[in-house]
Amino acid sequence: MKKTASLLAGLFISAAGMSSAAVAEPLKVAIVSRTVFFTPLWIAAERGFLKEEGIDAEIVLYDNAEKINEDLKSGKVQVAMGPPESVITDAYQGGSLRVVGGNAGKLPHFIITKPGIKTLAQLKGTRIGVLSLQEGTTHVIREIASVAGLKATDYEIVAVGGAPTRWRLLKEGKIDVGLQPFPLSYEAVDAGFTNLGAVAGWIPDWQFTSVNADSNWAKSNPTLMAGFLRALRRGQDEIAASPDLAVAVASKQLQSSPALTRRALDETARLKILADDLSVSKAGMSRVFGSLVTAGALPDDARFDFDKVVDSTWLQMSRVPAARK
Repeated sequence: MKKTASLLAGLFISAAGMSSAAVAEPLKVAIVSRTVFFTPLWIAAERGFLKEEGIDAEIVLYDNAEKINEDLKSGKVQVAMGPPESVITDAYQGGSLRVVGGNAGKLPHFIITKPGIKTLAQLKGTRIGVLSLQEGTTHVIREIASVAGLKATDYEIVAVGGAPTRWRLLKEGKIDVGLQPFPLSYEAVDAGFTNLGAVAGWIPDWQFTSVNADSNWAKSNPTLMAGFLRALRRGQDEIAASPDLAVAVASKQLQSSPALTRRALDETARLKILADDLSVSKAGMSRVFGSLVTAGALPDDARFDFDKVVDSTWLQMSRVPAARK
């Protein structure tokens, strides 16, 4: 009798698992590079938070921001976590890309250079590696270089890829400078490279990465969009609730030591880089917008309109707890 009951229980659990898997919707999530602020997503996947929202997520790693947005518009990926610049430009050109949530609302980078460079003025004549010529750190580099009195012709900006790629190229001597987030910045200093300081010291407000989606897809899939954001928020909450778990998950993804990863996560919390509620920084978005106007990506007479770019519909939906089956 006990064996029969156990068998029935096992069949019930198996059937429930099959049923859960059957209703899970596939969702491709693009991330740009491997950096510490994607830890909430990695935890959401590891802890099953995405599965609980009926999402069968595939995290796709890119090293090119433009390619992410191409695939977002074509439907090859449904959600992206990356820079908001192209999303802003697309929205102002009448496109359907939107920022639907926040991620890194402040710049976590340090100016890491080859050992011989000791001042900003010595950036003259250097080769500076960035993620993209249109997004993210490109605009940051130009602002910081101008502080040192340098003109755009005084240095070379080359698109080489994300932070891990920049670190490899720095070590190989193929670039002279690269903005590096922690924990890579720690590794660089330990290896003898120069840290000229935190970028946030010059630029305190900057929406570096955000959760982006095609609004047409999000409107057609509101439950999935809200569920993804809800799971992401749970993953972010878990960093503080289960710090050892967060370190284990992040160090594996970042391919860094637990000690440096813990230090990076602690620094992320101290600097409040990740918004507690996944909200988007208006001040940070305004600063990014201004850089796009200065760079000529938007008309000189363009005026910043937060609601033109950011659609908080699904973020608001995500704040209502999902019904658990």
